[in-house]
This record gives sequence, C-alpha cells and structure tokens, in this order.
Amino acid sequence: MARGPMVKSIDKAKDFKGTFKKLLSYIKKYRLAIFAVVIFSVLSTIFSIVGPNILGDVTTEIFNGLVNKITGSGEINFDFIRNTLLLLLGLYAFSAFCTFIQNFIMNTITCKISYSLRKEISSKLHKLPLSYFETRTHGETLSRITNDVDTFSSNLSQTLSQIVHSIAVLIGTIVMMISISSRMTIASILLLPISVFGMGFIMKHSQKFFTRQQKNLGDMNGIVEEVYGGHDVVQVFNSEEKEIERFEEVNKKLYDSGWKSQFASTSMHPLMNFVGNINYVFVSIYGGYLTIKNKIQVGDILSFSQYIKNLNRSVSDIAQIFSMLQPTVAAAERIFDFLEEQEEVKDIKESHSIEGIEGNVEFKNVEFGYTEEKTVIHGFNAKVKKGQKIAIVGPTGAGKTTMVKLLMRFYDINKGNILIDGVDIRKFKRSDLRSLFGMVLQDTWLFNGTIADNIRYGKLDADIEEVKDAARSASVHHFIKTLPDNYNMVLNEESDNISLGQKQLLTIARVILSDPKILILDEATSSVDTRTEELIQKAMDKLMEGRTSFIIAHRLSTIKNADLILVMDNGDIVEQGNHEELLKKNGFYAKLYNSQFDIV
Repeated sequence: MARGPMVKSIDKAKDFKGTFKKLLSYIKKYRLAIFAVVIFSVLSTIFSIVGPNILGDVTTEIFNGLVNKITGSGEINFDFIRNTLLLLLGLYAFSAFCTFIQNFIMNTITCKISYSLRKEISSKLHKLPLSYFETRTHGETLSRITNDVDTFSSNLSQTLSQIVHSIAVLIGTIVMMISISSRMTIASILLLPISVFGMGFIMKHSQKFFTRQQKNLGDMNGIVEEVYGGHDVVQVFNSEEKEIERFEEVNKKLYDSGWKSQFASTSMHPLMNFVGNINYVFVSIYGGYLTIKNKIQVGDILSFSQYIKNLNRSVSDIAQIFSMLQPTVAAAERIFDFLEEQEEVKDIKESHSIEGIEGNVEFKNVEFGYTEEKTVIHGFNAKVKKGQKIAIVGPTGAGKTTMVKLLMRFYDINKGNILIDGVDIRKFKRSDLRSLFGMVLQDTWLFNGTIADNIRYGKLDADIEEVKDAARSASVHHFIKTLPDNYNMVLNEESDNISLGQKQLLTIARVILSDPKILILDEATSSVDTRTEELIQKAMDKLMEGRTSFIIAHRLSTIKNADLILVMDNGDIVEQGNHEELLKKNGFYAKLYNSQFDIV
C-alpha cells in the first residue's frame, strides 16, 4: 500500500492579513448585492433599536398613570399604551422582514463564492503537475475540496451577514444610549476596551491552532482514505493494530489543535458576559441615582438596560464573528495555497499540429532528475521507428517508468530532446501530445459507472456500436453479454464486482476505442490466471498491430518477439538489441533473463 509523504506541519500562524485581502477580492465581485445587504441591515437595525426607547415610554406612562391613580390626580392612558405597542409590533415585524432579506442575499453570495472556488479547484486539479500528486496523499487533496471549502462557506455566510448587522446595531445602540444619558453612556463604554483588548490577545495567540486544526484534519482524511482503499492489504498482513496506532497519533494531534482552537474561540464569550454583568450593575445603581435626582425617567432605566443588553450582544457577536473568522481564514489559506500551487509549464502559443503523426520516436541525449541534486536519467539515446515493439527492461529503479513519464510530458526533461516524427514534444500542446498515446497499466482504473461508459472514456463521442466493436477486439464482448445488464451493468466505486482480468480487458477495449498512434504497456498479465492471460495477450497483440509500442517488461519471457529491447540500469541504456542478440552477448540482459529461471 503506497504512502505519499505528508505535507509539512504548520507550527505557526500564516499570513492572516494577506489571506483576508484575497477573500475581499472575491467578495468585491458582489459589491451591489452587499450594498443591498447593508441597506436592509441598517433598516432592520433602526426599527429594532427604537423599540426599547418606545417600550421605555410605555413603562413611564404606566408608572406615571399608577402614581396619578394612587394620588387621585388621573388614570392610566390605555389608548396610548395600546397604540404604542401596536406600533412597536409593526416595527419589529418590519425589522424581521429586513433581516430575512439580508440573510437571503448574503447566503446567495456565499453559495456563489463557494461554487466559484470549487470550480477553480476542479480546474486547478487538471493543471497541476504529476509531482504534486506524488508528494501528497489523496485525502489531503480531497480535504481542500471538501472540508476546507465547507468550513469556509458555512462560516463566511454567518460572518458576512452578522458583521454588518452587529456594527449597525453597535452604532445605533450607542446613539440611542446617548440620547437617554450621555454620562451613563460614557461610563458604560469605558468598559469596552477591556473586551477589545481581551479579544485581540486571544485572536493573536489562537490563529495558529485553527490553521493546524485544518491541516491535521487533512492528514487524518489522508490516512482514512489510504487505509480504506487498501483494507484488504492491511488485513492480509495483520496490520490493523499498526494502522489504528497511526490513526490515533494523527487523531490526537487533531484533538490537541481542536480543543485549543475551540477553547480560544469560546473564551471570548465569558469575557463579554463579565463586562456585560458589570454594566448591568452600574446601570441599576447609577440609573436609580439619576432617577432620584429627576435627571431621567423610570422608563429610561428600562430602555437603557435594554440598550446595554444590545450593546453587549453586538460586541459579543463581533467577538463571535472574529472567532469564526479564524477557522474561515485558516480554511481559505489552505484553499488559496492550493490554487497558487505551481502548474505545469504552459504550452507554447504556436504549437505544432499532430495531424499526420505516424509514431516515430527518438530520444537524444536525454537527462532528467526529480531534483536538481540527483539526476536519474543520464544521456539517454534511442531511436524507434513507427510500428516497432520496444521493450524497456531493467531492475527496479532503473528508470523504466520515468522514461514513460518523460515521453508523455508528465515531467519535462532537463537536457536533450524527445522527438516524435522529428518534432520536439515540447512544441505540441500537452492535450494533443497525450492524445497520441494509449496506456494499459498493471494497475487498472475504472470508475463508478456502466461498462459502456468506462469503455467510452477512450472516446467520449463514440456510439454503442463502436464500444461493442472495441470490446470484441479486446475479447471481452462475450463476457459482457453474460452479465445481467450487459453493457449497462454498473461497476461499483472499487470496480470489484468483476475480476481483475476482466477489468484489464475493459481497459484494453478502452484503448482500442481511442485508436492511439503510440502504446505504453506496463506488464498487464502478471496478476491473472493462465486462461485470462492468454485472452489479454491476444487482445494486446491485436492492439499493437501497426502501432509504435513501448512495453515496460517485468517478465522477460513475454518480450521475446520485441523488435528492440532497451536494457536500462541506473538511468542509462547499458544494452540494446533483440532477444537473441542480447542473449548472445551474455551481458547484463542475459544475467537478468537467466536469473528468472534460477532455482532459489
């Protein structure tokens, strides 16, 4: 079970401001919609904020009416109270309507941003070089598309809608508080710096935990995806305990970063509640004193208490927004890092057409290394004529697969040239170049879909008759006809509802349908029974007719009829010739060939 190296651990907070600016660049596209959100938020705030003041007038009227009734100087004005309460109900209803419209617009914006991000990520996936996928687990990449985008979109929806409303409420509340008592307002606001300082301190020291949490989540997804995909291998080698330990190690890291980030996030609320309670005590004492002095009315104390509640709630909401902003930015950071990954070298503008390509291939002094420090291919030279069968043999690590990757431009060579019909492959568009090739690999790949769709993947516009012709050529048509739904049978996600040999025949049918000029065959019969091996070999022989074929050989007995055998060792061609010629030399190939028949 192959394991790709994990991404480096993140031990410190990244560029919060830089990521936030990138977020704003996405939001700017919806300026008009956000302006509408601001308008509805302001209207909602105005109508909700005047409520406590009107309610205070009602309280004052009731208090004065009771006093007048006790002293015999008057009655309670119930008409005024009824009309005022109806007005208050209407204001709250309109405020709720404005809030609904605001949230509807904001949710639409965030969904569109998420859609745009997922579209960009999907497009980016097809532009990344093979080296990116070889250095990261599948789960880590999937986590960027799923968990990070989900975290980003769900949190952004709440933060954007709340921040406008909370700021509007904060400003409006302070204005109303001043209209009641400027001295009480100033005294109440003096406590706010405690909250602001506390929030700033918590945010400064907690962002790294949110970033690390998202990274650890990606690592855990990588392990789960890897172990699930290779669960049969894990069970065969009795490695369940080892994999559980590996999972628990990453899970513990996720737990540590998770509880630290959540603790930092939730610690803002007790701080705000503490400041709020101090404000309530102050309003009760100082408000009572001002009432005795006839500076304010009794109802003003109730109104001011409600505004203090609104003030604390808005500041608390802002604190909540900032706590939610941290995982949002951490997720966005990982998304933008992915979108900024280095892509494959762009094709030249004036690309060469593949029209009329016959399939002559030449390697001229090719040198290549996965890193600058280590070269794995040294001065590789070979000339292949169209229609020839070329076998590439050698021990593990000799560079056989690397040569195929270079031929298809999964990597670009450091020095030399690779020519097809005399044209350097770098002068073709990658899509055009790769359309010249068909691949049959030892590890088959089929997707969740019908058998017809899996074969049609080699030529998306092929009709069902073309699909059936390709299946007949691959000697798999008879097998398909025995299935319950024939060509409409659905393969599951692992495509394990058919045998390995049958999967290999389907991949050969797919390549036959694509009708490539050049074939790349990686020993496709090494894991099947003798009967199926004969069928696959027959299908491959038919496939290779008239096509230039590169055969990566593991069992040398299968390449005796190759026109040319390239013997590689440590990135160099040490011998070349046909089977008989190489045996007569009694060199590296002969030793490699005879070693397969040695009795151990």
